[in-house]
Amino acid sequence: MAPSDPKTRLAEHVKNRRLELKLARKRAAELAGMSKDTWQRIEEGSDVRLMSVAKVDAVLGWASGSAVGVLEGREPILTRMSSEVPGVNISKRPAEDLDGRAREVIQLATIATTSGLTSDEIRELSDKAVRDLRAHGLI
Repeated sequence: MAPSDPKTRLAEHVKNRRLELKLARKRAAELAGMSKDTWQRIEEGSDVRLMSVAKVDAVLGWASGSAVGVLEGREPILTRMSSEVPGVNISKRPAEDLDGRAREVIQLATIATTSGLTSDEIRELSDKAVRDLRAHGLI
């Protein structure tokens, strides 16, 4: 069973990934640009600044925002180095994340450019647009 406390959940993810990468806590902290004590507090599920939490992403090979996402109940997104562009990491975002973001963008654009549509009509429009984008392989 997954821990219900977001900080405990993050702690487990961070520690497990660090061990998987065979990184000592001190080295991981150095790579993140934080103190060993701050890294330890993250792995213990203690309070730390979100700015510190965000620094673990690059060290653990996670997409930017993954650690904060874990605090919000999502899973971290792994990255890999691009074979075509040096220094660029590539990640695959979960489909539900892309669908939700596309719906949000479409709804905001609809609200900004049309008048007289009900919220149900805007939702129906954004759902259809997302289905069409998915059918065409764009998301």
